[in-house]
Order: sequence, then structure tokens, then C-alpha cells
Amino acid sequence: MIILGISAYYHDSAAALLRDGAIVAAAQEERFSRRKHDARFPAHAIRYCLDEAGIGLADVGRVVFYDKPLVKFERLLETYLAFAPRGFRSFVAAMPVWLKEKLYLKSELRRELAALGGVPRGALPPLMFTEHHQAHAASAFFPSPFQEAAVLCLDGVGEWATTSVWRGSGNRLEPVWEIDFPHSLGLLYSAFTYYTGFKVNSGEYKLMGLAPYGEPKYVDRILEHLIDLKDDGTFRLDMRYFDFATGLTMTNARFDALFGGPPRRAEGAVTQREMDIARSIQAVTEEVVLRLARTVHKELGVDTLCLAGGVALNCVANGRILREGPFKDIWIQPAAGDAGGALGAALAVWHQYLDGPRPVNGTDRMRGGYLGPRHTADGIRAYLDGVNAVYTELPDAELAPRVAQVLADGNVVGWFQGRMEFGPRALGGRSILGDPRSPRMQSVMNLKIKYRESFRPFAPSVLAERVADCFELDRPSPYMLIVAPVREALRIPMTPAQQGLFGIDRLNVPRSTLPAVTHVDYSARIQTIHAETNPRYHALVSAFDRLTGCPVVVNTSFNVRGEPIVCTPEDAYRCFMRTEMDYLVLENLVLAKADQPAWERDDSWKSEFELD
Repeated sequence: MIILGISAYYHDSAAALLRDGAIVAAAQEERFSRRKHDARFPAHAIRYCLDEAGIGLADVGRVVFYDKPLVKFERLLETYLAFAPRGFRSFVAAMPVWLKEKLYLKSELRRELAALGGVPRGALPPLMFTEHHQAHAASAFFPSPFQEAAVLCLDGVGEWATTSVWRGSGNRLEPVWEIDFPHSLGLLYSAFTYYTGFKVNSGEYKLMGLAPYGEPKYVDRILEHLIDLKDDGTFRLDMRYFDFATGLTMTNARFDALFGGPPRRAEGAVTQREMDIARSIQAVTEEVVLRLARTVHKELGVDTLCLAGGVALNCVANGRILREGPFKDIWIQPAAGDAGGALGAALAVWHQYLDGPRPVNGTDRMRGGYLGPRHTADGIRAYLDGVNAVYTELPDAELAPRVAQVLADGNVVGWFQGRMEFGPRALGGRSILGDPRSPRMQSVMNLKIKYRESFRPFAPSVLAERVADCFELDRPSPYMLIVAPVREALRIPMTPAQQGLFGIDRLNVPRSTLPAVTHVDYSARIQTIHAETNPRYHALVSAFDRLTGCPVVVNTSFNVRGEPIVCTPEDAYRCFMRTEMDYLVLENLVLAKADQPAWERDDSWKSEFELD
């Protein structure tokens, strides 16, 4: 049985394909369209999935969508009625889209599927719908390595649910309880994302990265006025401070008055106030998640936890659940946001509707997250020759030592190999790499290559077998979704003068012998590299370890700010030539920037990508 899962029309549209329950392919539409967080029908992603499986749409047994639009429309109407007359403007703005497209989504999906070709509209595969949080829960539990687990889903909102708890056992998922809109931890966090001047549904990770520069000065204010948090982790928001239920913005004048001023303007200076606000809402978020985790453990009586939904991408909170929570182990879906809903919807149909078997062998079924397209050496050579690029081809035995030396010499390397990652993190398939021992690497990569804010931290990729040598982590973290402290032995104590610094002034104070990946609070967002899922990346970092004694490299996504992660060799070469990367590795082909033909230096290309 072939099942095609689709998420679309809200943000981060994607497609995923299963064959008899096994994940064959999954990809976000943004990687093909080059429009970040693309919400349109994922035509390119679907074509890729079908091509990867070597089939046409006629071979698909079921198509499943990750949401129930009629239930969502019901929530929209009930919300506007409950808050009337507030929100009339946004109601009028929303209705045309619903009445034209979203309310008749079944017909719209059939029209788009027929446009892919190969199947007349009347002969399309059966179309099914899951609930939004059901798709999240399925994406979290069914690919996990656990036979039985509690499942916690936290996001902005699905149809009604914003927080949901499930019990997973074998090939079954049973709902336990939920918290409904408008009471949403995800929307609370997004409200602060908006208020601190970052883009909702895009800039939440910036808020998380900014938090360690601040002090938790506003925690009591948040808990007193914005969120009524119970001991068991359940909560209600005071909607007098928010505008997201009925308005066109996230917060309102009452919110502004509570925090002493209007929202920061996008791209304006980030002040200590924003840092303190970021730290405060991060602390509250972590407390909510920890309380919920303890409650779920107590109620369900299982020792493993699976997480999905956008809040599950808060890797600082995930790290605290792992270290301080009651569970023996946790597993987080790497595509935890809406893109992963495509995969979850397909898995829900296979296991829940068709009663398909679910093999459990102690490892997850995500194949390291490498579920996107790969490119052949012949195809890469053909493209490079077409643009007169200069390259050297090396066998694997020579490639890893050569690139390891390039990194050790302080160069920045674009690394493009194997299948593209599914989810928001680059995991060594489409990555930019650097030497973590360099005190200059963070600022160089942020300002000269990524063209983004200087405070943004970088993640370490570390050999799985050496992770405990560098970090206070005793288990794998293959998807870069857990933050853990750097080991005490690697830390550099701060001088009294350095301890007196505040905010962004802390940025250039080396915190460890791995300064490029150690955040200001001595933490790091860790990816463990496994020879089983990415042998070439593992070989590279192993060679770097042999050369330098350091089993870690800096790993950031292969893109510039506002651009989706690169998908094709053309995307990679263009990004390489537009930035100050020193080397590019496309499979076994190595390119040095100094050897390339002249590239027109025109910064107008930056306007191609809307800043995130």
C-alpha cells in the first residue's frame, strides 16, 4: 500500500510517502520553490516523493491531508462570535480566503492532484483527512523507537487543540486530553516573538537564542497577568492582552502597557529589554513544559515520552525534560512543525485506519532525517561544467582527510552530500561547516556567510561515540533537538570583569575550548553523528578528530538568512559564490573559492529572500 501525506495552506507545506508503512521520502515545498515556509500546495514535493518511489500518482492507494478544514472553520466562526464585536475587521479579511479556497479544500486538493498529471480527476486515489494534532501525535510516536510511550503535542493551534496528550502502544494511538484554543503555549511564545520584533512562525528560534543574554525579570509579570498556570501544567491565557484570536496582530495596547512600550520594530536594534523579555518567556515556557511532562508521566505511568508540534522545536525545554523530567528517555520528531504533519497523517492512516504493523527494534524509523532528494555525480559535474566551475574529484579515502585539513586551517566549507534533510535542521547533508575551536568562527559565519544577527548561536556536530567527552549528554541527539551543557573540563571561567558584562557584550567572551559552539550560558544544541545514517559525514568528523583531537565541527544550515536550505547543486554553488565561504564540497567534488571564475558582486540578490 502506497500512502501519500500532504500538509499545506497554513505554513511549511510538505509531502511524505510511505510504502507498506516504511518511509520512502519526505520533503518541504520550500526547498524546491525557494520560498521560505512556502504554504502553497506542495506540487514539487509530491513529484519528488513519487519519483523517489519510482511510481506515478495512479499507484498511490490513499492520499491523506493533515487537517480537518471544516472543524477549523467552525472554530474560526465560534471564536469571532465569542469575541464580537471585536475582530470584525479580521473576520472580514479572513472570510474571502475561506469561502474561495479553504472551506472547499477537498475539491481544491483534487484539482491540484489532477494537475500533477497521469490520473484523470475522476480516478484519483481516495482522499482522507486526519485531525491536526492526530497527525502531530502520529509523527511523534509511530516513527519512534518505543513500543509504548506518552505523547505530548504542543503548537499554536490545530482545529481546536493547542496542547494534546496521547498514549501510544504498538500500532495504536489513543487521545487522553487536550487544551483548546485560544489557550496556547505556542501562541503565547509567538506573541513574544512578535513583540520583540521577530517574525511569527519563523523567528521563534531567535527568541530562544536571545534568551541567555537576558535576565528573567518579567517572569512574575507574565505569570501574574498573562497566563494562569496550574501545578499540573495546564493553563489559561488572559485574552485581554492578546489580539491573535480576533485581530491582525498578536498583542495589543494593554500588552504594550504591561511591558512598558510598543513592540520592537523589525530589524531595529535589539536592546537589553528584548533580551530580558526573551529570557523571561523562555523560563515560563520551560516551566509549563516541565509541569506538563510530570503530569503526563504520573497519569499515564509510562517511562518514555514522544514530542511533536512547533513547541517541540524548543530544544532548551527538551534538554530540561531529559535532565529534570521523570522520563527515562524522550524522542522528538525532527520535523516537529506543520511539515511533519504530512508524515504523521500518512502514518496515522497506515497504522490507525488500515491497522498496518509497526516494527519496533530500538531505533527510530526516520533514517537519520535524510529523506529528501540526492544528486548523482554525473548530474553535479554536468552543472559545474556548464558554469565553467573549477573542481577536483577525490575518492572517499582522500576526501575526508582533505576536507578535515581545510577545516583545521580555519576555512568555512559548504557541505552538500547524500539525501537532503526533512525538517528545519541541516544535519550534515546540506550544511555549512567550520572549526569550533576558532574564537572568530561564530562572528565570521553569522556576518559574512549567513548575513544574520550576531547573537545567533551555532550548533556542534559531534561523533556519537564521543559526545560524552564534550557535553553533559549520555545519549544520542541525531536531530539537533536537545540542548545540553558543555562539560566542565572544557569551560573557561569568566574573570570578574567579564562576569560584570550584560547582554550582547557577553557575546565575544570565550566560554570554552569550543567557543564557536558554546552559547553564553555554557550550553550547546547538539547533533550526534552516526556512521549508520551518514557515513561520509561521520568519516569527515572522524578525520578532523584524528587531525586535531577535536571530535566536533560547527554545523549550520546551507543557506543565507531568509533563504530555504539549498536543495540542488545549482542552489549550493550560487550560495557558495555569493557568500564568503572558502570551499564547497558536492559529493566527491571539491571546489576552492579562489579557483572559481569571476562572479559578479551584486548584492541585489539579497532582495530575493524575505528576511525571516
